[in-house]
Amino acid sequence: MKRSSKNRLTPNQAGLFKSDSLFDKIARAVCSAGVLPRKELYEAWEMAKRIRRFYRGGRVVDMACGHGLLAHIMLILDQSSPSALAIDSSIPLSAEKLSLSLVDAWPKLKDKVAYRQMAIEDIKVKPGDLIVSAHACGSLTDLVLDKAIEQKARVAVLPCCHDLKTSDIKSIAAWMEGTLAVDVKRAFRLEAAGYIVRTQTIPDDITPKNRLLMGSCK
Repeated sequence: MKRSSKNRLTPNQAGLFKSDSLFDKIARAVCSAGVLPRKELYEAWEMAKRIRRFYRGGRVVDMACGHGLLAHIMLILDQSSPSALAIDSSIPLSAEKLSLSLVDAWPKLKDKVAYRQMAIEDIKVKPGDLIVSAHACGSLTDLVLDKAIEQKARVAVLPCCHDLKTSDIKSIAAWMEGTLAVDVKRAFRLEAAGYIVRTQTIPDDITPKNRLLMGSCK
C-alpha cells in the first residue's frame, strides 16, 4: 500500500487498519468518512506526532487546513489543548463529514474544532496559540510564518510549491537546491525573530515535500 497515494480512503479499506494502535483508529475513522486521500492521512499523522513531541497545549490554529484532519489529530494527541480553529479560504463541503467521523470515534472532540472559511490575513492569532500548516502552497507558508511571528506564537509548517522566481535566495542559490534554499532562509528568518528553531523531515515515501520547520520563542 503506497502511503503517497492520492486515492481516497473508503469504508472498504478500513480493514487495512486492524490494530488497536492510535494511528489505525484514526485511519479507520478517516476511511469511514470516505473523503480524504491516503497521502493526507499519513502527512497529517507524521507531522502532528512530531509537533507534539515539542509543543503541548494552546489553541491549535490549522491554517490552509483543507479538510482539517491535522487540527483534529493535534487535539487527539494532546487533550490539554482546549480547541482548534481550522482555517481555509475554501473549505471542502466534505470536511464536515470527516469531522463527524472523527468525533464519533473521539466524543471528547465534540464542539472543539471550529471551521472558518476566511483569508489567513484576517486571522487574529494569540500569543499562546500553536500555529500549524501542512502544505500551504508557495508564499502562503510565508504568510503563516508572518502571522505566528506577529504574536510570537509557536509555529510548525510543512512547505510545498516553492516559488523560486519570487523567493529571495540569490545569495545562497549557488550552494544548494532552490527549494531547500527557500526553507533555509525561512528557518533563519524565525531565528532572527527570536525563535528556537527545530528542523525535521517526515518520511519521503509519503511526500518529497517533507521538510518540517518548527519554532517557539525563547
